Amino acid sequence: MKIWHKLLISSILGMTIGFLLPQSESVIEALAWLEKFALGIGRYVVIPVLIFSLIMAIYHLRMENKFWTMILKNFLLIIVFSVFVIFSGIIVTIIVSPDRIPIETIEQQEIISLNIAESILELFPYNMFSVLASSGVYLFPFFVLAFFVGMGLTHDRNISRPVVTLMDSLSRVFYNVAIFFLDILGLILITLAAFWAVRFNELLQAKVYKDLIIMLGAFSVVLCFIVIPLFLYFLNPKINPWKVLYGFLAPAIASFFSGDINFSIPVLQRHSKENFGIQRRSNALSISLFAMFCRCGSAVVAAAAFIVIIKSYSYLRIGTFDLITIGLYTLAISFALARHPGDGAYFALAALCLIYGGGEYKTAYLIMRPIAFYLIAVGAFIDIMLNAFGTYILARTNGYAGEEKTAEDFI
Repeated sequence: MKIWHKLLISSILGMTIGFLLPQSESVIEALAWLEKFALGIGRYVVIPVLIFSLIMAIYHLRMENKFWTMILKNFLLIIVFSVFVIFSGIIVTIIVSPDRIPIETIEQQEIISLNIAESILELFPYNMFSVLASSGVYLFPFFVLAFFVGMGLTHDRNISRPVVTLMDSLSRVFYNVAIFFLDILGLILITLAAFWAVRFNELLQAKVYKDLIIMLGAFSVVLCFIVIPLFLYFLNPKINPWKVLYGFLAPAIASFFSGDINFSIPVLQRHSKENFGIQRRSNALSISLFAMFCRCGSAVVAAAAFIVIIKSYSYLRIGTFDLITIGLYTLAISFALARHPGDGAYFALAALCLIYGGGEYKTAYLIMRPIAFYLIAVGAFIDIMLNAFGTYILARTNGYAGEEKTAEDFI
């Protein structure tokens, strides 16, 4: 049985359980604890797999004198994806125009911010090795550490040869460890899908957010299942984009029900390697960069929700200049969500509310709190699909993808 079959069956089973469970406080508390436990299992091996794979990727690319070229190409594609997704999402939101949401009195709470200054400081802690003792939520410090180690290994190959062998072995060992956790991912997803369904069932009964839910769901499906594959086809008509999409269904399912980028990375790494033969030097680099900086899926979901918030506060039409301003703010925020792999859309929405309008909407994001899990799920789904297609495009166009399996042989 293919991995995506297992995940689909598990998600359907979990959602069925969730819809049948009573919506009591004790049930929600129990499922919230189980979700936290399940996410911990899914993210358990992310850092060991990623950091050693990154070290080897940087080492090999540097030895080939292609490291900075690959970095540049990754960021160019990230920018193209981000601009297109964010502004197309804003246009769709204006055209569809979801209904206003009733404004209730919101109790003043602590303001959520992206804390970019702290994020920069964390890149270079007092001790380099203290990065390894961190929680592993924020990937950028690990990328910086891997960068310096990978570059250091290229300086004197006679000295570094034993370390290179060790790093290579650790990368492969932890990849095999990750495979074990992926084999039990179906069981983990039952819990995540059940908790998702309990909250979604409560949301459906409220009926307040119905238009926004439908619009975001339709936008994400059309974008990831039609628009991006067609973009791949126009880049290279010889590639079957629907086969590529089929090969990445498992990461799509995992990202939607977990709402967590880090949770989905091991699934994406394995499918990129085993379905499409993408080499580690390209796979690890692209997946890491996209996971950190291509968060336009979470950002565009936040932008759509923010436009609905503005419409709910005022009956005045949102002008073209204001929409462009919101788009540019959203674009900037999308590059600053690396510290928020599991709640990027909600933090992006809070940041928009804080930045736009001189503080007029600084607590307005709270009216979207009941739908936060859905915003996060859709945002993570788009982010991972862009990551998957971006990784594939860069590997294929730069000669780092081996012979692909047939669709019947996909894992």
